[in-house]
Amino acid sequence: MVTTTASTPATPATPLEAELLAAAGAVPDPELPVITLQELGVLRALHVRGADSVEVELTPTYTGCPAIEAMSLDIERVLHAHGMRDVTVRTVLRPAWSTDDITPEGRRKLREFGIAPPRVRAESGPVPVGLGPTRTVAAAPDPVRCPHCGSADTELLSRFSSTACKALRRCLACREPFDHFKEL
Repeated sequence: MVTTTASTPATPATPLEAELLAAAGAVPDPELPVITLQELGVLRALHVRGADSVEVELTPTYTGCPAIEAMSLDIERVLHAHGMRDVTVRTVLRPAWSTDDITPEGRRKLREFGIAPPRVRAESGPVPVGLGPTRTVAAAPDPVRCPHCGSADTELLSRFSSTACKALRRCLACREPFDHFKEL
């Protein structure tokens, strides 16, 4: 059995599990193809059940995420290509996915793609939610930096962008708009 979480790296028990985990983990996210499912942190576990049977546990970025079906189909396709006749992909909601599960490599790729990665939280636990004005300016101590020029002088334009996981922001230094992968 191979299990992955943000706090515990995967430890494949066999070379076959290592190969299958690498194959499934290399599947690109359907909404952000610049980042893999492993880097996104949604691939939770892989269990080899027999010579040609495998079960994969996948956690969506949020309940009702429309991309979970495409992720499952892509994982099935890749594992079938690796000789697994019977592939089962289960959706697992506990523990819930968090942006803390995105790997440092995934964060780097998001930034290079022009999406500000989610900020890393100092402590674990629930993310505090507060109501405020619809237009806010990023402020210290933990601003959202522009992925184009690196400026911390950014403003929130919309809490939702091209997907529910992202917000739309604008840099006040270079004036470029950009997506920000919201912290969850």
